[in-house]
Amino acid sequence: MHSTASPATYPARAGWLRRAEAWLDDKGKGAWIALTILGFVFFWPIGLALLAYMIWSKRMFNKSCRRSRHISPAFTTMRSSGNMAFDAYKEETLRRLEEEQQNFEAFLKRLREAKDKAEFDQFMDERARAAKNAPESEDA
Repeated sequence: MHSTASPATYPARAGWLRRAEAWLDDKGKGAWIALTILGFVFFWPIGLALLAYMIWSKRMFNKSCRRSRHISPAFTTMRSSGNMAFDAYKEETLRRLEEEQQNFEAFLKRLREAKDKAEFDQFMDERARAAKNAPESEDA
């Protein structure tokens, strides 16, 4: 009994158990495993029942409870939508964002360099003051 409906599309009269199952399926196998572990921690028969249910319903051996959960974001970014105008807009936007990221990283680098120089200059000034004051205190 593996449901493919998301919790939002599941009717309210379906019962809290089926809505919970749909919600966990939507979150993926990790949610099922976390719930099973919590079941073992708080009351071991619940954890055992969840483990048995996961094995019986073949949730343990599926690649994922969700069908399209593991499509990499890089793949969807580079994939063509079929609309040339949108693809050109997407390509231009991505290029602009990469350029902004490079400019921002360069700004951060200049900011770190300026901070390092200011700290070094402060250190050298303090050291020069200490060296200037040291001979005066030795003479006294």
